[in-house]
Amino acid sequence: MRIVCEAHAKINWSLNVLGVREDGYHELDMLMQTLALSDEITFERARWLTLSVDGQALPVGTRNLVVRAANLLNDYMGQRNGARIRLVKRIPARAGLGGGSADCACALLALNRLWDLRLPAGTLLKLGAQLGADVPFCMTGGLARVRGIGERLTPMPCAPEVHLAMVTPGGGLSTAAVFRAWDEMRARAAAGGAGLTKGDGVSDADASAMRGGARAPMGDGSPDAGSQAQHGAAWDMDGDAPGTGGAQMLDEAGAPCASDLGALAEALMRGDLERAQALSGNSLEVPAIQMMPEIAAHMAAFRRLGARFVRMTGSGSTVFAAFATQSDAIRAAQAIPGAIYTHTLRG
Repeated sequence: MRIVCEAHAKINWSLNVLGVREDGYHELDMLMQTLALSDEITFERARWLTLSVDGQALPVGTRNLVVRAANLLNDYMGQRNGARIRLVKRIPARAGLGGGSADCACALLALNRLWDLRLPAGTLLKLGAQLGADVPFCMTGGLARVRGIGERLTPMPCAPEVHLAMVTPGGGLSTAAVFRAWDEMRARAAAGGAGLTKGDGVSDADASAMRGGARAPMGDGSPDAGSQAQHGAAWDMDGDAPGTGGAQMLDEAGAPCASDLGALAEALMRGDLERAQALSGNSLEVPAIQMMPEIAAHMAAFRRLGARFVRMTGSGSTVFAAFATQSDAIRAAQAIPGAIYTHTLRG
């Protein structure tokens, strides 16, 4: 038996961190959507478990999320199934695009079939949440609000197709390093030190929309990183903060307040990218820009090229820009070295 899967990347239209849980992980509230950009993974029955990436065999003890997913399934079932897995990478690593999580999600779904385990979707989602915050979303895809540590999914109806140009400057960033930088920034602010300023490489409006953030609960989305909602016409809006304008605001105690992600989703469904920009935020943009100023430079470049929406996805370093038409997005990708064109997938 042979199974071939497409592991699709994702973007964060918005990423908020709401606080620290008792278990030490951080409570997330995000709006995410699947991209056409994907890795390709082939699974075949075999006596042993092996993985090659772009033709290069990885060691048996690798921390690659595909291998970890296979081992977790075997441990859960009390079995020792084997598979020959071949991964062709197209999604940049350390980019905030969820490439490692997408590969992991494909592995859980494909190996459940290949090994005839017959595990229900709910069980696979729970297992996926153990491996990475983005894995459950990557198993379902579409446009969804994602909360908790990635395990609470609320799919949105009528996910739109949006044309994008994107670039990953500097070879990517480590999620752990970005969150450590935020931790230090937050500690300085709590001690009365400097906060977020226009000098950090962002506009006044973006600085307001980027406040907040915390350590990531999982890894950086690279291949070796470690760090059943029903579709319907409505979604759970609890936790939203109407009247905040969707910006990542701070309360008097300096804690992040939730953005109105329901309103953001509605703006995207209407195709109102300018309104979506005003409603979105990424808690990690400021520390990421402090670590890699090229992120801000690419954001500004996309705006000059007529982008209707510009944001960093995840913990970076990928910057994505949404355009009114496919031709506009392709022209922008051609104008910026290293940039590519892709689009979101309809749900």
